[in-house]
Amino acid sequence: MNYELRIMNRGLMILLIFGLILPGFSFAQNQKILIPATLEEGWLIIQNFFKIFCESFPRILKNIWNNEVLPVWSKMWEWFKINIWMKIEGFFKREIEMRKPVIEEEFKKEKEELKTEIPQVKKSLWERLKELISR
Repeated sequence: MNYELRIMNRGLMILLIFGLILPGFSFAQNQKILIPATLEEGWLIIQNFFKIFCESFPRILKNIWNNEVLPVWSKMWEWFKINIWMKIEGFFKREIEMRKPVIEEEFKKEKEELKTEIPQVKKSLWERLKELISR
């Protein structure tokens, strides 16, 4: 039964495609194609085409960008923020909370080490400065 359903769906899709596409070809038959009689007329047609293209292309791209691309990307960003970013953020918050005591302890150790090292560094810098001046 599943096989028969797939065949019926494919047949329906083919009929829909032909039903929507083939009638469009009849509209193209009524269009008259202008064939230029001279090269100058051909050149004018080409120039006119590029003039219209250059005037309308930026407007068309702006319209497509604003009405089709940006809404899709904004929806994708919202989905990412809600689904993915919240999970990542929750994971890092848990990790930070788990490691916070260890980090604070390490910070205190580093602070004590710096308190003992800074006077030695100051002395050595001062001694170096004295040596430079005395030379």
